[in-house]
Amino acid sequence: MTARWILDANAFKQNVSHVIGDQPVMAVMKNNAYHYGLDFAIHAFLEQGINTFSTTVLREAVRIRALAPDAIVFLMNPSTEFNILHEHDIQMTLPSTEFYLTYKHELAGLTVHLEYENLLHRSGFHTFDEMLDVIETNNLLPLEDQMNITGIWTHFGYADEFEVSDYDKEKESWLKGLAMIRHHHDFKKIHAQNSASFVRDGLFPGHSHARLGIILYGSRPYSSLPESITHQALTVSANVIQIRLLDADQSAGYSFAFTAVHETRLAVVDIGYGDGILRTRSKHECIINNKRYPIRALMMSHMFVEVDDDVKAGDEVIIYSNDIRIDEMTFKSVGANSEQLSALNHHSLLKEII
Repeated sequence: MTARWILDANAFKQNVSHVIGDQPVMAVMKNNAYHYGLDFAIHAFLEQGINTFSTTVLREAVRIRALAPDAIVFLMNPSTEFNILHEHDIQMTLPSTEFYLTYKHELAGLTVHLEYENLLHRSGFHTFDEMLDVIETNNLLPLEDQMNITGIWTHFGYADEFEVSDYDKEKESWLKGLAMIRHHHDFKKIHAQNSASFVRDGLFPGHSHARLGIILYGSRPYSSLPESITHQALTVSANVIQIRLLDADQSAGYSFAFTAVHETRLAVVDIGYGDGILRTRSKHECIINNKRYPIRALMMSHMFVEVDDDVKAGDEVIIYSNDIRIDEMTFKSVGANSEQLSALNHHSLLKEII
C-alpha cells in the first residue's frame, strides 16, 4: 500500500472553465503550477482557452514557452539573464527606476511590464510619476535602444482581508494612478487582480486580464465564499495498515505521540509529514468510509487516527478531496492553500493523473 496524490484531469479542466467564464485570464504558474505540474497545467489551461501565463522563476518561464509556443509568458520577478529572455520571447516585470538605469542597455528590445508596488511593498515602482519618468526616458532613446513597454501591473495584498480598509485603499491608488499614466502611454496588457479581487469585483474596466492563481487550482481565496465557487480536483489518500487497541493511559508512537485517555481503537495509516502533510493538519479530521475521524498523531511516515469498529485494515483514508478540502483546512489555520499544496512530497507519494 502506498499513499497517493491523484488528480482528476476532467474535473480540473471543468473547474477552470467554471471559474473563468468568458473573462480573459493570465494563469499563474509559479512553483510548478502550485505543485500540480507545469506540463499538465499548461495543457489543461490551453484547452480551456487560456494562452497567457505568468511565473516567478525564469526556468519555469522557459519550460512554459516550450509547452506553449504561441502563448504570452510573463516573468513576475526581474532577471538579468537577458539573452534567455530574448531567446524565448519572455516578457518581464520592470520593478524600479534603479533596475532600469542599471540595465538600460541590456533591456533594449525586451518587452516589459511596469510594476507598481502598492501597499504590499514587495516589489515595484513607488509612484506612477517614477514610471512616467522611465517611459519618457525610454522614448527619447533611438528606437533600437528602447524597451518595449507593453504592460503595467500590480498585486493586491489585501483583497482577502475584510476587517480592514486596505484593499479599498490599494484599489483606489492603483485605479487613480493607472488612469493618469494611460494618458501618456498605450498599455496592451493591464493586470492587477488576484483570485480574491477577481471574485469580489469582477474584471476591472480597461484591464486586459485577471491574473488568477489559487482559485484555478480548486481553493477559495477567502472563507466567506461558498465551496461552489471552485472545485478541488485533487485527492490525497493513504491506507489503514493496522488497527491497534490501546488501554487507557497506554501510548503509541515516538515520544508518546499519542496517549489514550480511555480504551481506544487506533488506525495506523501509511502517510506522514515526510509525505508533505503539515504537522498542523493532524489537529483535524480525515475521512474513512465516508465518515470523518479525528487524527491523533502525525509521524514521518505514519499517522494515527482514532476510529470505531467500522474501520479495518486496508480501508482508504482521505486526507484531502473535494469533500475535505485544502481551503477548509486553510480556514482552520493549517496553512495557506498554496503552503499545503507546495508541501506535498511528489517523490514519496504515488502520483497519478486520471
